[in-house]
Amino acid sequence: MNPGLSPSRTRHGVILFAVLLGIIHYIDRVCISKARPFIQEDLKLDDTQMGYVFSAFTLAYAMFEIPGGWLGDKWGPRRVLLRIVMFWSFFTAATGYAWNQTSMVVCRFLFGAGEAGGFPNIAKMFSVWLPQREHDMAQGITWLAARWGGAFTPLLVVWVLGMVSWRMTFVIFAFLGVIWAVFFARWFRDNPKDHPRVNAAELALLADAQKNLGSGHAKIPWRRLLATRSVLLLWLYYFCISYVWYFYITWLPKFMEAENGLHMDMAATSTSILNGMPLFLGGIGCFVGGLAARRLAARSRHISAARRVVGVTGMLAAGALIMVAAQTRNATFAMLALGVSGFFNDLSMPGAWGACMDIGGKLAGSVSGSMNMIGNFGGALGGVAVPWLMKSAGLGWDGVLYVAASTYLISALCWLFIDSDERLHA
Repeated sequence: MNPGLSPSRTRHGVILFAVLLGIIHYIDRVCISKARPFIQEDLKLDDTQMGYVFSAFTLAYAMFEIPGGWLGDKWGPRRVLLRIVMFWSFFTAATGYAWNQTSMVVCRFLFGAGEAGGFPNIAKMFSVWLPQREHDMAQGITWLAARWGGAFTPLLVVWVLGMVSWRMTFVIFAFLGVIWAVFFARWFRDNPKDHPRVNAAELALLADAQKNLGSGHAKIPWRRLLATRSVLLLWLYYFCISYVWYFYITWLPKFMEAENGLHMDMAATSTSILNGMPLFLGGIGCFVGGLAARRLAARSRHISAARRVVGVTGMLAAGALIMVAAQTRNATFAMLALGVSGFFNDLSMPGAWGACMDIGGKLAGSVSGSMNMIGNFGGALGGVAVPWLMKSAGLGWDGVLYVAASTYLISALCWLFIDSDERLHA
């Protein structure tokens, strides 16, 4: 039998590298939430000052998303990913050397600038290395790993903090990105044709994907982005869910301590498990969302409608569960509600990133980068909005959760009109 008749599976290695990068991405990002009490005590920061530290990362992450994705379209994801991973790893380590609020804000801003472009360039890799039918599942697996990386980070941080200081913890985590970059540089090629383990049959599977090779545009295509309705709706949807999601990775431990009586003297492992529930169940939601969209599309032969059903269902359910969490004062019930809300929050994630890849084509990096940029502006707003709603507006934690629930309703309305068949390059 001619081995060329059986497609090689080298393309699945791209998913493996994306999964590992997603895990490292979220470990480096989320660890500051669990280290927050130690950082605040050491650097003498109050909650408002810590909010600026959280938002410095998110603001930079948002600002550099489109440039990072556009560079992937222009230069190819290999060169861009290697540079940004090494850059963010350096400033992960530098976080451990901050000596006051200003230095911490600068380190987190530059760290955010480094992490920006990671997921848009993963989307660019997938658009070239995977056939369209595998896009949503690949995104679902990647986001499952990323969310689980964030979910287990509190436990990992507790374990590391048991051996070293919070400062050395950031230095240790920085080496994860360096190791990834070394192996990625040796294995990955921008064009599947250049990889020695890709055979002719696998290249035939990627025939349509090969159209997404090459430079997408000489400059960032702002006019085309702003003129595409589905892109604008994806921006608004991602802004809303990112506002809530950043609450999970920044202020959720504070919420549990203040509102539900989980104090620092309680077992660190127990509180870490509770705090990680939204991300853990959110990871499952990513996988289920990708699987559900694929199966619904197989039945209806219409991927856009399948993503719409999954998106609207997820947003409405997530908002309802946030309301449930606001009504209970039992710590376990509140975290169960928020955890399952995280599941439904992430149900639409694979479809959203898949839509960016389909709508963007050669500009998949720019489209997905623009969505992530706007989303992280929502996250940056959330970092400072929570203490403002608590103190200045006097709404308390209930008000914080009600605002979060309202953003899910807006997201559901967006999904009613997002069309994955709309094309930026048309």
